[in-house]
Amino acid sequence: MPRKAFTAEGAVAVGPYSHAVEAGDLVFLSGQTPIDAETGKLVEGDIAAQTEQCFKNLFTVLAAAGLTPDDVVKVNVFLTDMANFAAMNAVYERQFAAPYPARTTIGVASLPLGAQVELEMIARRG
Repeated sequence: MPRKAFTAEGAVAVGPYSHAVEAGDLVFLSGQTPIDAETGKLVEGDIAAQTEQCFKNLFTVLAAAGLTPDDVVKVNVFLTDMANFAAMNAVYERQFAAPYPARTTIGVASLPLGAQVELEMIARRG
């Protein structure tokens, strides 16, 4: 069965992958780094600015799939410095309404293009 993929206008892919793929009633969103779609470069600034850009990119992909943040059931967060957890979390908290999606936060050695944060999501239709 062919994959049903979604491509978000303006979202940047830095490799051979789809922005999102549907499987039944689940939509798996590929990880997004804080790339500004207008410039094609990482946003300048601290972890808060980079986290906000990741969400902007992911919410663009959600919209392309006909979904909203209320449809998100799981988020994975990758941080290159766990000392940034509180600042990332402050931005994260403003993106969703309670009850919040399930989440995992993982400290990693590095991310593509020198990003400080990358986020990926799973959303559910209906």
